[in-house]
Amino acid sequence: MLLVAGLGNPGPDYAGNRHNIGFMAVDAIAGRHGFAQFRSKFQGLASEGSIGGRKALLLKPQTFMNESGRSLAEARRFFKIAPEEVIVLHDEIDLEAGRLRIKNGGGHAGHNGLRSIHAHMGPGYRRLRMGVGHPGHRDKVTRHVLKDFSKADEKWLAPLLDALAEHFGVLMEGDDAGFLNKVALDIKPPQKKKPKKKKKPEEKETKDDGV
Repeated sequence: MLLVAGLGNPGPDYAGNRHNIGFMAVDAIAGRHGFAQFRSKFQGLASEGSIGGRKALLLKPQTFMNESGRSLAEARRFFKIAPEEVIVLHDEIDLEAGRLRIKNGGGHAGHNGLRSIHAHMGPGYRRLRMGVGHPGHRDKVTRHVLKDFSKADEKWLAPLLDALAEHFGVLMEGDDAGFLNKVALDIKPPQKKKPKKKKKPEEKETKDDGV
C-alpha cells in the first residue's frame, strides 16, 4: 500500500488557501478514482481505495501544517509503509504557479510541513511539488500562501487538479517523467498544424497592343 498525503491546514477558513493545494489534490484524486468517504483517523482525514489495481491510503493531516509529520508517522506505522512508499503533495513557492516537479528525498527547503515530516520519518519519501508562485520577497511569503487562490488562478488550477488526478496512477508506478508528460499534454494539448495555403500561380502579364 502507498501512503499519499496532501498537506494543508484544517477548517473552512483555510480551505481555499494556496497552502492547501495538497488537500485539493488529494480530494481530486479521491473523487476521480472512487475512494471511500474520508474518516477521522491517524490525526487526519483518511480514505482507502485503489488506483490502477494498486492500494493507496489518502491522508489529509488535521494537525495543522507545522505538525503534518505526526499524522503521517501514525498512518505509516499502522500499515508498516516504508518511507519510499510515501508520496507527499504540497505547495511550492519556488515554482511558477501551475508547474509541477517531483523530488525523491533531499532537504525540506524551509517548508514547515516537510520539516515536520523529516523530523518524524526522515527525508526518504517522494514529493510532488505544486507551484503556487513567489510573492517576490520573503517577508510576503506567509501572507501569500495563506491567501486564497484568485479567480484568475482558477484558469490553471482546475485543469491541473483534473489532469493530476487522472494520471496519478502513473506516478504511483514510479514513472515520474511519464506522469509529468501526460499532465502537461492534458493542460496544453499540442496544437494542430494549420495546412499551408497553396500559392496561386502568378498571372502572366499580357501586352496591350491597343486598337
